[in-house]
Amino acid sequence: MISKIFKSIFFAALAFIAIAGLSIVVPRPLWHDGQAAKAERSQHILMLSNPIHTDIAIPVDRDLTTRFALLRTAGLDLDNPNVRYLVFGWGGRSFYTETRTWADLKAGPVLKSFTLDRSVIHAELAGEIPANAPGVMAISIDAEGLERLKRFVLGSFEQTDNLPSPLIGSNYGQNDAFFEARGYFNALMGCNTWTAAALRQAGLASGFWTALPWMLRWSLRLHNEDERFAVSHALP
Repeated sequence: MISKIFKSIFFAALAFIAIAGLSIVVPRPLWHDGQAAKAERSQHILMLSNPIHTDIAIPVDRDLTTRFALLRTAGLDLDNPNVRYLVFGWGGRSFYTETRTWADLKAGPVLKSFTLDRSVIHAELAGEIPANAPGVMAISIDAEGLERLKRFVLGSFEQTDNLPSPLIGSNYGQNDAFFEARGYFNALMGCNTWTAAALRQAGLASGFWTALPWMLRWSLRLHNEDERFAVSHALP
């Protein structure tokens, strides 16, 4: 009986490794010109990751604060001179809003993430973020890719009459807020697949399925030339 259990675990682990490997190696989109418009990549964004979640940080400028003025509805101070990045992440409402730290981890939100949950956007104001810090990937894109990325993030907000729906009282602190988002969340199509989709809008290729941050990071480096990820440049 015990040997059968170990065999089942072993083959399940092998199956996961095989699926994860294929998901990383098979690119999305299948045909991607990684050399296109290399000379025009003057824009820089950051992908921030921890063991289970990824965010996208976009450098603040006048256009960004104008386009994302909807964040003011949750009381976020976009005019703070110390703000350098707007950070966006997408995820399941139950897990995302109720798990501020690992100490807050509960069975209910975890189980909800493996079924189907309403989605939310987490927006945060951030200061300087060193490009070579742990968990930070600096990515160079062109101006058109940055524009598509902004549209993708804006399009992820659920809006009624051009107004977003902030989740008052769910924020972690004074410089972040949650908003109702479009789509539904589960563990298979979650926060990291949203990040991958956003980066594809910015002109990158990713693995076909990137459920975990390490899968997304590996696939980005595999399917895009190294020049996109240089950290020696000066970020704004």
